Amino acid sequence: MAVLTPEAKPTPAHRPLPGRHAETRRTLSRAVFQLATGLGLAAAFIVTFVLFVHTSAGQLAENGVVRSAQSGQWSTMDWAGPLRDQDMVLVIGAAGIVLVVLALVRRKPGLIVPALFVLVLPLVAAQLLKLYVLERPDLPDSGRGPGHNSFPSGHVSAAMAILMALAFVLPQRFRTVIGGLGGVAVAWVASSTIALGWHRLSDTAGACLLGASIACLLAAWLTSRRRDLRRTSAALVVLAAVLPTAIVLIGFAVLSTATDGAAQFVAALVLAGLSAVGIVLVALWPLHGSAFERRTGVQTRVVDDLLETRLVTRR
Repeated sequence: MAVLTPEAKPTPAHRPLPGRHAETRRTLSRAVFQLATGLGLAAAFIVTFVLFVHTSAGQLAENGVVRSAQSGQWSTMDWAGPLRDQDMVLVIGAAGIVLVVLALVRRKPGLIVPALFVLVLPLVAAQLLKLYVLERPDLPDSGRGPGHNSFPSGHVSAAMAILMALAFVLPQRFRTVIGGLGGVAVAWVASSTIALGWHRLSDTAGACLLGASIACLLAAWLTSRRRDLRRTSAALVVLAAVLPTAIVLIGFAVLSTATDGAAQFVAALVLAGLSAVGIVLVALWPLHGSAFERRTGVQTRVVDDLLETRLVTRR
């Protein structure tokens, strides 16, 4: 007579772990998060140059802003005047000294080279691109305006580079504060260069994107060397990668639909400030919680939590 036996069930050891595998598929490492953001910022830099500089619609809108700024009818904008009196060489030199001092005070000399790299490289890249690589074509129906290339802005590149370098050397608890204050400062510099007639909106946006991209790409390299185990949702990584281009497209759409010089000028001032703040927030997002000095072991909050859980389980 046959004996019916219950069907054997897989033991927990043989059962698949869908949660763990699903989490692996849905999340990406912090280094990938920073890399994707850096590449997204670089892509937005290219989009900015193409849309604003290499299209008749972009040149027409920005030439209207330049003519309005240089006409003298906005001479009462005293809030932009202090930028005219700044010696940017002294400002950049002072920023470099502050970065070195902060790293030494924190006893983290390994941060000096990355911070100075983030400070200097955007400035060098901006000047090389503006003077020797990028050109502003003379397009039909682009309106009357200065024909020389001013993309990207050196002043805004300096402001953005200083902010990103500070994010590398300051303790993590201060990054939110410096991000808020620094974002406002970069926005002021960006709007001021337009109000003074020095730069176009695309020049300021391109400078912000350039400095932010270099900082995020360097952060990705440093984070990969630290074996950071923290992971980020793949959806958020994709969002961070496309947000910079979205900011550029919105700015182009708003400025190109302005009907006259006065409206274009005001729109450019507002857009310069808002886009600067938006790019700062996007760039600082993947840097939040990251430490950039090299260590041999894994130094993350995730590992600390795992060790604490194991100790509690043993007790």
